[in-house]
Amino acid sequence: MRSTAGSTEPTGTVERPEHGRRIRRFSTAERMVHRATGHLMLLCLVTAACLYLGPLAQLVGRRHLMVTVHEWSGIALPVPFLLGLLSPAFRADLRRLNRFAVYDRQWLRAVRRRRTSPEGRPAGKFNAGQKLYAGWIAGAVLVMMVTGLLMWFMGLLPFISRTSAIFVHDILAWAITFAVLGHLRKAFEDPEARLGMRTGYVSFAWVQRHHSRWLREEPEGDACADAADRGAT
Repeated sequence: MRSTAGSTEPTGTVERPEHGRRIRRFSTAERMVHRATGHLMLLCLVTAACLYLGPLAQLVGRRHLMVTVHEWSGIALPVPFLLGLLSPAFRADLRRLNRFAVYDRQWLRAVRRRRTSPEGRPAGKFNAGQKLYAGWIAGAVLVMMVTGLLMWFMGLLPFISRTSAIFVHDILAWAITFAVLGHLRKAFEDPEARLGMRTGYVSFAWVQRHHSRWLREEPEGDACADAADRGAT
């Protein structure tokens, strides 16, 4: 890989995005879905904390408002996803997330053995951890919606008590909180990944290092991305 003009960083580093060849990772529709879902999830978690944690509830007050915002932000949570299905790029990424390859098992074995080298953790456009997180969070949100509706409309499923729905809802809320915090921690550890979600483009060097199987599987899409980037600059 060639270093860019005026660069003082060693060739191959990912701390600073490469300003030469760039690859399109996410479309505008995908970034909007991610952003809207993230904001709604954050709203759900913040209002839940204001309802669940006594000191915070006393500090904020306005319990009825918190309940209303929490309920409607939860109901709206799947809306960005459903709108995203209109995007071919979004649907293509859903298929990638739903496909577990042989090298994904190798990635998981490397995690268990605490191997951190990119060579030991091969990945396509999404690594195995991202695939597992996406599947888990989708299922968790669905269960949260069902239990939330059971708490809201107590007669919806008479054979499930409101106490049971509250118990599952509360336990899963804590699990989602820790999962989202872990997701945010990983994002803050990788500036290039955040750049890809913010602008849609990542450096070729970063892709080679962390998602090399993606280049092998979709070379034509990558070449188109380079041309689009050169046209933008």
